[in-house]
Amino acid sequence: MLHLFTGTDTAKVRGKLNAATRKVKGAETVRITDAHTLLDLEAALRGNGMFGARVVVLDNCMANEEMKELLLARLPELKDRDDTTFIYESAPDVATKKTLQKYAEQTEVFDAPKKERKDDFFAVVNALQRGQKKDLWVLLQKEFVAGKAPEAVHGSLFWAAKQMILKPRGTADAARGRAMVAQLAELPHEARRNGFELEYALEHFVLSSA
Repeated sequence: MLHLFTGTDTAKVRGKLNAATRKVKGAETVRITDAHTLLDLEAALRGNGMFGARVVVLDNCMANEEMKELLLARLPELKDRDDTTFIYESAPDVATKKTLQKYAEQTEVFDAPKKERKDDFFAVVNALQRGQKKDLWVLLQKEFVAGKAPEAVHGSLFWAAKQMILKPRGTADAARGRAMVAQLAELPHEARRNGFELEYALEHFVLSSA
């Protein structure tokens, strides 16, 4: 049995998660975080403990890429196991979240209230134009967590790429801008044809092309 908790309100999620684990009476509880080793996670995923069914709590393990790969591979068996498994991922990417929800019997989301924040438009523009892929990825996630529509984020990236053509810093800059404008112009149509959400398509663009 697999239950999924997500959301940025860490205190609320962990309170709900602890309450849910206490409801499983007489079961051994095993907790694994990304601070544990891959071997720890493997041991936790092996199956029932010495005294029968267990409660397994996996807390943001996917922050560790090796743990993420292992955990995603084991989701089908976790779904059907007698153990009760609780997975908490505070802000999984779109593809990972959809995969987790596919196997979870129940999904609960607890996001912290949105706060007034500085618009990251120019930070996104600068990161794209300078080819700072890691910074752009982080900014993209911040925009989505803050609730900015994927269409608005796409517009920011498209504008930034066009400026590289209109105000190039060199021949290579203009050529890179033209390539990204072509990709971004096609991106929404390609996402619809392939059944992808625009949010996921933008993540893929940033990781593979920006």
